[in-house]
Amino acid sequence: MTPEVRVERIGQEGEPIVIVDGFAPDPDRLIAEGCAAPLQADGGNYPGVRAPVDPRYCEEVGALVAAAARRVFGHAERLTFDRVLFSLTTTPPAALRLAQRLPHIDAVEPGRLALVHYLGRRAWGGTRFFRHRTTGFETIGPDRHAAYLAALADDLAREGEPPPGYIAGETGLFVPIAHVTARPNRAVLYRSHLLHCAAIDHGRVLPADPATGRLTIAAFLSAA
Repeated sequence: MTPEVRVERIGQEGEPIVIVDGFAPDPDRLIAEGCAAPLQADGGNYPGVRAPVDPRYCEEVGALVAAAARRVFGHAERLTFDRVLFSLTTTPPAALRLAQRLPHIDAVEPGRLALVHYLGRRAWGGTRFFRHRTTGFETIGPDRHAAYLAALADDLAREGEPPPGYIAGETGLFVPIAHVTARPNRAVLYRSHLLHCAAIDHGRVLPADPATGRLTIAAFLSAA
């Protein structure tokens, strides 16, 4: 299957995201590798378990990602896969920590990109992007980071913490601006400073089996 690539500009800031269907040449092999991987909690804020992906994955998709990074984001000199992880979302909604109940960014520095590759055969949820109500920010770069954190702290002090659960849509603090639906072998590539979170129905039980659960590959890249 030849990959189908499209670009969408989202929100009031018009940030581009790249959506690719038919992303990897052999998704069934990747699912099998994910099922065999030593998945475990990584100590970060990911609500589930993770394991490194074989480096040949980067070789298989690298040219496609580099072409998108060059054409859409203007990165023509260098593209490096910093971390590439099988990721299985397993944390029950009631067990989520505060940071897992809010949209987040992956990095503030320029030239950082993030990629989510959906592998699950069932539609366990894609990715949503958000605007912070108080500041109006949809992206959080170095020039906005301190102001955003201060405003968010004020919001939480005034409104209280969000209730346990994955973010299902609009809240008192955040407004969704785009939703990428998960489909088998679809990937979304975006700048790491976009506010986002997994779009998960917190009324469903997330399987701990990678063969049937919300299995993705998350890649974090540096580009110039």
